Amino acid sequence: MTATTTATAPSVRRPSVGTGGVTATARIQLIPAPADGAIDAADEAVDLLLDTGRAPGEILVLTTGEHHPWAAHELSFGETSYWSQHDAGDDVFYAGITAERAVGRQVVVVAVNGGTAEAAALGLPTALARAGTLLIVCGDPGLINGAVAAKA
Repeated sequence: MTATTTATAPSVRRPSVGTGGVTATARIQLIPAPADGAIDAADEAVDLLLDTGRAPGEILVLTTGEHHPWAAHELSFGETSYWSQHDAGDDVFYAGITAERAVGRQVVVVAVNGGTAEAAALGLPTALARAGTLLIVCGDPGLINGAVAAKA
């Protein structure tokens, strides 16, 4: 997937991450992908972000279905080790969309890679709240729009 396949949705006004209540505009981008390709699309988005100068610690990747392979691997070493990497905040971090402990970062990438439509409907507003400047959603546009409409 290339950057030319992204579609930018209207910006949404919301509080920015860690700014003490100062409001900022978080852009929302949609990268169309089937559920079984959403993690690959999210990985490509992360690669592009890093290639264009984003610091790894500014990026949080969330999944709606199965864990990202990196998260599954790191969780195999135990919860303490896994969350200590999150708390260090110096690398891209991968978590499930329902992981309440995963705090916001400047860029949040969501892979809509399965799970229920209800989970996506509940998770996307939470992902937006965690995004400081940019939310990238990788998945089926029909499912994502349906999930957002169901939540509205």
